[in-house]
Amino acid sequence: MDQLSRRDLLKRALTGGLGLAALSSLQLTAMSKALAAQSAPVSGYKALVCVFLFGGNDSANMLVPLAGDSLTAYVQARQSLAVSGALPISPRIAVADGIGFHPALAPLQPLFSAQHLALISGVGTLQQPTSKLEVQQGKALLPKNLYSHNDQQATWMRGQEPLSLERGWGAQMLELLQTNAEFSSCISLSGTNLWQRGQLLQPFGMSAKGVSGLTAHNGAGNRATLMKNLQAALMAPQTQPLANLYAQSNSAAQARSLIVADALTQAPTLQTVFAPDNHLAQQLQMVARLISVQATLGVGRQVFFVGMGGFDTHDDQNTVHPALLSQLSAALASFAAATTELGVANQVTTFTMSDFGRTLSSNGDGTDHGWAGNQLVLGGAVQGGDIYGQLLQQRLGSDLDVGGGRMIPTTANVQLFASLASWFGLSDSQRRQIFPALSAFDASVMPLFR
Repeated sequence: MDQLSRRDLLKRALTGGLGLAALSSLQLTAMSKALAAQSAPVSGYKALVCVFLFGGNDSANMLVPLAGDSLTAYVQARQSLAVSGALPISPRIAVADGIGFHPALAPLQPLFSAQHLALISGVGTLQQPTSKLEVQQGKALLPKNLYSHNDQQATWMRGQEPLSLERGWGAQMLELLQTNAEFSSCISLSGTNLWQRGQLLQPFGMSAKGVSGLTAHNGAGNRATLMKNLQAALMAPQTQPLANLYAQSNSAAQARSLIVADALTQAPTLQTVFAPDNHLAQQLQMVARLISVQATLGVGRQVFFVGMGGFDTHDDQNTVHPALLSQLSAALASFAAATTELGVANQVTTFTMSDFGRTLSSNGDGTDHGWAGNQLVLGGAVQGGDIYGQLLQQRLGSDLDVGGGRMIPTTANVQLFASLASWFGLSDSQRRQIFPALSAFDASVMPLFR
């Protein structure tokens, strides 16, 4: 340590120039501090947490009409899938016939009442404002492969239609705000994803249980010695370029894992309870722990990715969907409580994305792939207690129904993304760089934040 500056130590460890076996716990602490010293300055701290609902959430059924013609049309459209016992909510802008949450969203009702939760209604992928007549006449510029899971997941994560460059808007925000964005600013708890893939930045992956480490060389004996020697050989500098790149990648991965694991030892014990049998809740609990040590990791901006699957409810929707919404709402409520406990509620915004909405009409046991839907945005800085955009009317044959209850979005998802990016710190020109389709819409930023 006397012969290496913190900057040199970090640089050499992350490029494979220094054997990780030589690093002591004090040196790892120095590496974490070096990250803080080298991060590009940003004003304050903010984190965006993306909760991806894989499969296409029937998000229209999260908001249920309470009375009148709206309820009649809803029941006619939903048939056996119509939800009863909706929990009344009172948006700041009143809704004709009233509106309520799906009963499984009960944990979110207090957050909405406290104005820390907002809903974006009628939102989906759009390249330009689109009418039913344009769709029927084949004149509409529709998103490519509109009802395809993989394509629509990618479009939500890119923030635009498919390009040759596979980059997501989460990573691009970081790269625009921090020219030398650190790996710990971009963390996934749900595997590799396009949303966090940038030009240079890639997501640092870990599990809800923490950072995976090499355990085969722990302990003593010939096997442990052999594994230690093998690891050292794999990470040692090589003369052959591809072999050296492999060594650097291995060394960097291990260095990063050790830095995060070391930082997590300093995380406070949370009093907020996260259900142990709720995988999304466990992911969000780890996100809360990581946020609590952001100063140690030296990052002013972070994007986190968590996810849950099972939302492709073609079958058995009346059983499956309420259970999924129950897990989702409980996990989000616990995470909101944890950010309050940590004193960072105003600095953390959580939002949902999903492949697409689903059909209003039933296929007999569930719903099929649709288009527009509803998304959630919550956090201390959110101007909540309201429904943004045009409330998705659950009425078959309406001016937005292109067939079978597939509803045309009235709000483009890029308008939601731009609003989140604005809160995160991006300028108008930066937002338009990431979301070029914004130029086709009247309003690029919604008043989602205080």
